[in-house]
Amino acid sequence: MSAERPIRLERDGPVAVLVLDDPPLNLFGERAVESLSACLDEVEGSDARALVWRAEGELFTAGADVNVFQRIVEALDAGEDSGRFFGNLLGPVQRIERLEIPTLALVHGLCLTAGLEVSLACDIIWASESAQFGLVEARVGLTPGAGGTQRMAERAGPGRAREFVMSAGVYDAATLERWSVVNRVLPDAELLEKGMRFAHRLAEGPTRAHAATKRILRAFREGGVAGADAITPETGGELFHTQDLQRAVRSFLEEGPGKATFEGR
Repeated sequence: MSAERPIRLERDGPVAVLVLDDPPLNLFGERAVESLSACLDEVEGSDARALVWRAEGELFTAGADVNVFQRIVEALDAGEDSGRFFGNLLGPVQRIERLEIPTLALVHGLCLTAGLEVSLACDIIWASESAQFGLVEARVGLTPGAGGTQRMAERAGPGRAREFVMSAGVYDAATLERWSVVNRVLPDAELLEKGMRFAHRLAEGPTRAHAATKRILRAFREGGVAGADAITPETGGELFHTQDLQRAVRSFLEEGPGKATFEGR
């Protein structure tokens, strides 16, 4: 893989696949952040109906390239914006969350810092049995800068997030499944095949309904149950205007459940 494009975009039918592939460590430096943003430009303008985030190699990622931090320190006297790198990465994290299609992270091996923060932006995380996770920025005197702390808290609760970040520890997939951070743990040899099969299932589903579900969950995140309740009638009601719902209702009445197909319209 060329270091000029550490992250590439592939298509598997209706599924867009972001692939981190910059051996041997799959580090997140400025080029990785730039290529992630460029890939998202393509995804946002495409007809993809699901997104997968995965990596090549023995480990998912060893995290952020610490050389970037050293360059920031050396440039402080010249007025370097010390938050720029994290801001540039937080932007793509937020863009993944705002996608109206289902997003799935397939994590294997070691997954640290920035790569985990991107994974936490996905709707669903599946992991291999050998996967290990960490937001270990405290080892170099940092705190996660691309939203990992708050997204860990959203899934696992503030107490777990404090332990996870402050300990700078590495936790196994079974622990994070128990904490509700990881949705499912699979044998290593099955992760990619079953994960892609599930991504296709999501992509072949009612895309507009999935987008509505995501909007309601965002409203819940920002305003609790009351905030989600406030938008549910309109958000759900709009779906009756979609071709997918109208065709699926007819199919249910004429052929029974489970026969409908969806086109994302």
